[in-house]
Amino acid sequence: MSLVKKSSPSIGKTGVLIAATVILLWFASLYFLLNLTISWSNPIVYLGILVQMHLYTGLFITAHDAMHGIVSENKKLNHAIGWFAAILFSYNFYWRLFPKHHEHHRFVATDKDPDYHPSGKFLIWYLSFIRQYVSVWQIILMAVTFNILKLFLPTENLVVFWMLPAVLSTLQLFHFGTYLPHMGESDNKHHSKSQSKNHFWAFISCYFFGYHFEHHDSPGTPWWRLWKVKEDFEKGG
Repeated sequence: MSLVKKSSPSIGKTGVLIAATVILLWFASLYFLLNLTISWSNPIVYLGILVQMHLYTGLFITAHDAMHGIVSENKKLNHAIGWFAAILFSYNFYWRLFPKHHEHHRFVATDKDPDYHPSGKFLIWYLSFIRQYVSVWQIILMAVTFNILKLFLPTENLVVFWMLPAVLSTLQLFHFGTYLPHMGESDNKHHSKSQSKNHFWAFISCYFFGYHFEHHDSPGTPWWRLWKVKEDFEKGG
């Protein structure tokens, strides 16, 4: 029997406020960075890349939570926020991601799991992961947007702060949210590993999705409550 509750208490308006905060921070950070004069001796440039990468990951996590219906209890608003967050992350299409993610939960670590690769090799698995979630239309839309934006903004800034963090974010999501949790054998019903309890690192690395067994055991818990599920599970264990 699971030691973790399968669903969370009512999220009220908190989920919407947190999702809005992530989206607004992404816009604010991007606006600042696209207007920053790049000097490679300036540590703000490197910090900006990391912050923007983390916020890109936040966009995907927001879309992810919407797929579980836990951004808002209003279904239309929930899906609208998920759709918008996914679009901001390099034109990901929410309704294309939706069935794939639920297949991952139903068939985790099997040949029917779109997030899984039996080789266990990082690069091969990552490329398989990317092929599942990147479409030709995304590439076309990104190219069109880039060519429009460079008429008004410095090309270097667009590459460094808009495009590069998006790519790095896919590595962050894959490494902490897919590869580490599902590599090798796991002797539990969710075929998922979970990092040791460290709430600061869990948030910085991937919005608590290093607590991956806990997510699979309680998919009705939003990302910002997974730390509590981790604590409850360890107390119960």
